Amino acid sequence: MVYNLSLKYLKEHYLEEILIRRAEIPLEDFLPVFLSGAFVIIFGAAYVGVFTLVKIKRLKSYFMPLAYVFWGLLTFCLYFLSDLIGSEPFTQKVLMMAMFAYLLFPHFIYFLMERTHEAHEH
Repeated sequence: MVYNLSLKYLKEHYLEEILIRRAEIPLEDFLPVFLSGAFVIIFGAAYVGVFTLVKIKRLKSYFMPLAYVFWGLLTFCLYFLSDLIGSEPFTQKVLMMAMFAYLLFPHFIYFLMERTHEAHEH
């Protein structure tokens, strides 16, 4: 038995076209979208990096507010990015809730690490 697996055959018999309606991003917004996306990554790494270095005592504790400044910049850039790409209000709210979780998550991990270390102290 010979199977016809050509793309044309598959499109005609099995595949339906999916139409996704999404607002086009204007060309003049390309640079702000690109930069805000890059800053989301950079500020996210900076927040966790500074937070971790302060908690493991590689940086002085007075650097901790700098970590929260990075988190604030991260949150602003993510909101700005979601606005530029035309995200729905519900999506923006979910992103902001995720950012709040990203603020708390390192605290929780460090708490678990301390408790585990205390429980299995040598």
